[in-house]
Amino acid sequence: MSDLYNQRGVSSQKEDVLEAIKHLDKGLYTNTFCKILPDYVCGDEAYVNIMHADTAGTKSILAYLYWKETGDLSIWKHIAQDAMVMNLDDMVCSGATNHFILSSTIARNKHLIPKEVLSAVINGCNELLQEWKELGVHIHHAGGETADVGDLVKTIDVGYTAFARFPKQDVITVNPQPGDVIVGFASFGQASYEIAYNSGIGCNGLTSARHDILNKTYLNFTESYDQQLNEAICYIGKYRLTDTLENGMQIGKLLLSPTRTFVPVLIPILQAHRSAIRGIIHNTGGGQTKCMKYIPGNVKVIKNNLFEPPIIFNLIQEASGISKQEMYEVFNMGTRLEIYTDEVAAQQMIEIAKQFNIEAQVVGRFEASDKKELILEGI
Repeated sequence: MSDLYNQRGVSSQKEDVLEAIKHLDKGLYTNTFCKILPDYVCGDEAYVNIMHADTAGTKSILAYLYWKETGDLSIWKHIAQDAMVMNLDDMVCSGATNHFILSSTIARNKHLIPKEVLSAVINGCNELLQEWKELGVHIHHAGGETADVGDLVKTIDVGYTAFARFPKQDVITVNPQPGDVIVGFASFGQASYEIAYNSGIGCNGLTSARHDILNKTYLNFTESYDQQLNEAICYIGKYRLTDTLENGMQIGKLLLSPTRTFVPVLIPILQAHRSAIRGIIHNTGGGQTKCMKYIPGNVKVIKNNLFEPPIIFNLIQEASGISKQEMYEVFNMGTRLEIYTDEVAAQQMIEIAKQFNIEAQVVGRFEASDKKELILEGI
């Protein structure tokens, strides 16, 4: 990992977190994407419980800067979506597909985040619940906590906790076999249930993206960065959020594209092919290397046909100067979801994705090996 990335106090691999939790109970399974618990709610041995928590991370700082520069409150709905998707899409990778119970935890600095922004986040969440219900994704809001904690939070932190109960037989474990293929699903483009082009950036690597792409103008917003950092490594790019590229795309809209949910696509895929699935990975923190945290045993993972990275990642690499290898360790690079299965089921999953106007293709395969290794070809 580049020294610049570390100097900013972030880690794509979350080494400190992994060290802190290494002795915690793993739940019923050791090779599921999320921790699976017994059915403590009803005590039914045929069911399991899953609970997950996540936030929009530092993407909320980008929303804050964009709102301050443009006055556009609608961008806060994207932040609600980012935090929601980081929960739901992780959970569906373990087999939970519907009737999620959602609770919010929002912390703000009242002096900088007025009630209008707070309302935009909360109402944006409720709008998404209705929109996703029409797509067959049922989420039930259980309320939450909204706290004014200016001593702790400089701007706003938006997070959610989600819960689901589902049959144990539907649990998806990560156990790919030699001969299996990897189906990759694009994070970019415009899905049938999206209203605009999605850059594919998701919610990870935004500290790097923000400081590498945006220019020194944003040093004026001292609340938007860690005051302990040397200003020489802050906002070192050449763009403002309202600048547009030659193709007409605005920098701010590219960086703030809401994290795409794949739940509407995964529901029919799981209904038709659950028995053929030997793992689903949500490529968030750790990018294209995240799978190695979950794949058990010795197997060679070969990713040799990943999507051509969309423009946002080219901008980040150009601005930061980091290697392609490192880019693939931090960002999803346009392939944010992968399913492990056989070649026949893979083609059928690709066809289902097309129905939602989402690009999907076989991006790699598994081979027998005497050690666990990942090979990224052609990057």
